[in-house]
Amino acid sequence: MNPFYLISNAETFAFSAENPTGQREGGSRGGDCTKLRPTVKIKPGETVVLVDTEGPGTIQSFWFTGYVGHNFILRIYWEGSSTPSVEAPISAFFGCAYDENFKDVDGNYPLLNSSMILVAPGRGLNCYWPMPFKKHCKITMENRGSEEHSLYYIITGCHEAQPDNIAYFHASYRQEHPVVKGRSYTVIDGIEGKGQFVGLTLASGMNGNNTCWVEGEARMYLDDDRYPSIHYTGTEDYFCGSYAFGNDILLKKYQTYSGLYAGMYAILGNDRTETYNGQQRFLLYRFHIQDPIHFNKNFRMTLDNLGWTGPRYDDYTSVAYWYQTLPAAPLKPLPSDEEMIMK
Repeated sequence: MNPFYLISNAETFAFSAENPTGQREGGSRGGDCTKLRPTVKIKPGETVVLVDTEGPGTIQSFWFTGYVGHNFILRIYWEGSSTPSVEAPISAFFGCAYDENFKDVDGNYPLLNSSMILVAPGRGLNCYWPMPFKKHCKITMENRGSEEHSLYYIITGCHEAQPDNIAYFHASYRQEHPVVKGRSYTVIDGIEGKGQFVGLTLASGMNGNNTCWVEGEARMYLDDDRYPSIHYTGTEDYFCGSYAFGNDILLKKYQTYSGLYAGMYAILGNDRTETYNGQQRFLLYRFHIQDPIHFNKNFRMTLDNLGWTGPRYDDYTSVAYWYQTLPAAPLKPLPSDEEMIMK
């Protein structure tokens, strides 16, 4: 965790298809300008171990490409635990849950350009959440689909001493297709321990007329709160935008944006100005890097699905990210592979 401009005793490691053990000098023996094993093929029902390393250390970055759909499930286990602290489809983890839609309304690749996650053109999936651990880290990828798929990857980090008060990275997937009309969508609940909530990615799919779907308020409940301690005024406000991301003021059209910590980075559909197009899809993120949400015992967050005319029934899909002490409560089980399909 030392700044890059200071000399330290950290030792860098990198796991990839060409160096699956992550060992020093463990890469290809093929010499210059050769590709011996640039990818791994994962069969239906197979789980491949991408990282298995002793601590102490820090996972510093991921890069994935190849198949990037919901059939692939990313899991991370800390300190020898048998239950994962991270469990999500690879596409949703990187904020592009509509993994069958590769272009936005303007015919471009969606670009998520934040400090923590980068989705580069062509679906280069990059993660920069720092993930410290003391004794052990294991990262796996499961193929829950019916076809064999290829994965290109490199996962980097370093072995280094860790302070006693580190918190462990967690991420959990949720979906409601559709949201129950009149009831808030649960972004996350069941978190038990001490830590910091650090954000989420959200994919929202419009069902019915798009009569301003962003009136829903975000609520955060800290440590057995009966009522929310942190209460935002609207969905676009929580994601640091305003006025329906521009669609109900002046220019009368949605405008995408992608910043260090927040964005509505992609619109999937026919036309960004079609307010009443019932098939529009939106991809959003909010990362609490400068303003982490601290909790001492537990945490939960909800998000209304609300429009000008009242409650809606849109499709919501999200991944929540947080750091906490161990042991942690088991994550909510994933829906089936078939239930995750979103077009």
